[in-house]
Amino acid sequence: MTVEYILLVSLFVMFLMGSLIAGPTSAFKTAGPKLGARVEKQLATGEGFKVDGRNKQRWVE
Repeated sequence: MTVEYILLVSLFVMFLMGSLIAGPTSAFKTAGPKLGARVEKQLATGEGFKVDGRNKQRWVE
């Protein structure tokens, strides 16, 4: 009975860990283009780059 319980718990843990590892990986792969578009928009408009809350940092090429 103990061997079966240990095997059952170990299988459950393996499946649980597999789903916990695979879930965020797929989320990060699908969120990449959206995040890239946000960063490009902020760089183009200068939005979100405040130095001290009042003055925006100037970007020079």
